[in-house]
Amino acid sequence: MSIKFQYNKTSLQTLDKQLKVRERALPTLKNKESALRSEVKRAKDRAAEMEQELEKELGRYEDMVRLWGEFDASLVKVEDVDLSVKKIAGVLTPILEDIHFNIAPYNPFTRPVWFADGIVILRNLARLGIEREVWLRKMELLDHARKKTTQKVNLYEKVQIPGFEDAMRKIKRFLEDEENLSKSAQKIVKTRQEQEVEL
Repeated sequence: MSIKFQYNKTSLQTLDKQLKVRERALPTLKNKESALRSEVKRAKDRAAEMEQELEKELGRYEDMVRLWGEFDASLVKVEDVDLSVKKIAGVLTPILEDIHFNIAPYNPFTRPVWFADGIVILRNLARLGIEREVWLRKMELLDHARKKTTQKVNLYEKVQIPGFEDAMRKIKRFLEDEENLSKSAQKIVKTRQEQEVEL
C-alpha cells in the first residue's frame, strides 16, 4: 500500500497526525488480540469438553440400543432456546440461558417403565449438544474477530506506520533540500550584489 502525499508542510502535518493515531491505537489492538486469543482458546477447550461429555453420555447408553428402537423420540422436542449476549473484547457472543423442552403426554401404563428415564436422558443429551453448539459458535465469532484484529495489527505495524514514517522522512528531506537551495541562492545573489557594488 503506497501512501499518497505531497512535498509540503501541510502534508507532513497530516501524515504526522495519522501516524500518531496509529501508534496510539496499536497497543490497544495488541491487547484486544491477546484477549481474543485467550477467549478463543477458552471457548475451544469448553466446546471440546462438551464434545467429550456428550460422547461419554452416548457411550453410557450404547448397550441399550435395542431399547432405544422402542422409544418414541417424538415425546421430547426442543421448543425454544434462550440465549443472551455478552460482549467480550468488543465482540457480541452468545450465552446459553435456558432450554425449553416440550414433553408430549404419554400413558405410563401402556409404555415401558424406562420411558420416564429415557425422557430425562434425551433432555440431558439435547442440553449437552445445544451447549456445545453455543460454545462452537462463540469460538467462531471470537476467532473471526481475532483474525480481523491480527490483520489490523499487522497492517499498522508492518505497512502503515513504516509507510508514514518513510513518507515523512522523504518530505522532511525535500523541505530541507529546498531550504538549503534557497539559502544558497540567496548567498549567491548577495555575493553578486556585493561584487556589483564594489565595481
